[in-house]
Amino acid sequence: MSTQLVSIPFHGSTVQAVDIDGKPHVVFRPIPESLGLDADSQMKRLRRRSWATTVKTAGVGADGKSREVVAVDLRTLTMWLATIDENRVSEEARPLVVAYQAEIADVIESYWTQGGAINPRATEHQMNALMFQCRSQMELCQAAKGLIHADHLEAKARVILARGMGEAPVLDPLTRPLYTQDFLRGKNLSRKQMSSKAGIFGKRVKRAYIEKYGREPEKYALDLSNGQTRQVNGYTEADRPLMEQVWDQYFAEIVKAA
Repeated sequence: MSTQLVSIPFHGSTVQAVDIDGKPHVVFRPIPESLGLDADSQMKRLRRRSWATTVKTAGVGADGKSREVVAVDLRTLTMWLATIDENRVSEEARPLVVAYQAEIADVIESYWTQGGAINPRATEHQMNALMFQCRSQMELCQAAKGLIHADHLEAKARVILARGMGEAPVLDPLTRPLYTQDFLRGKNLSRKQMSSKAGIFGKRVKRAYIEKYGREPEKYALDLSNGQTRQVNGYTEADRPLMEQVWDQYFAEIVKAA
């Protein structure tokens, strides 16, 4: 039986969670990856701990497809996070480690019990600052009309609104932004495989897109964790079948044999 995955906003990114027997569980792999850690190694560490509870479940993503994921309960997640030394990760990842350790359990509990993901420790000043930031970002979205892929712009605006309201963003599944690296993460590649295949896969997808539509994909400004912005090809969930086609044709058997 498959359960619906929910995406909970967290510090400019999202955490995937799933309801298992009435309790919130978090999809584990994307978290160490977001911190620059090898997810497979961290999972092996976790399974050696007597206090760790891991569950394999079939989760249904925004694209309607079911995938097997490994999830952990909040107790396991917080205890694992406590083993991560913030001084042993990259400088870019350090603020996110601290945020995970201090806030993630409260954020997920809040979403499950109140339907929103507002940090309960936020002061009035912090809330006002958040609202000011959201308003400024919405103004930038308005100014970017005609410059950025319309679907990405709408999705960005919905995420900004949701962040300001402490809710999970409601996005049209077909216009939800889809990045080639996120697609590859869904294939459960190792960090080494991701590093070696991502660039080639991106070029193959771009070529297939041009062959199908007779034009290059539009660009989208992607915010990186280091504060920089990079122009990337703008795809949406409507392009997932195209990516699956490229994956099956060029990569599936190679990765399987590795």
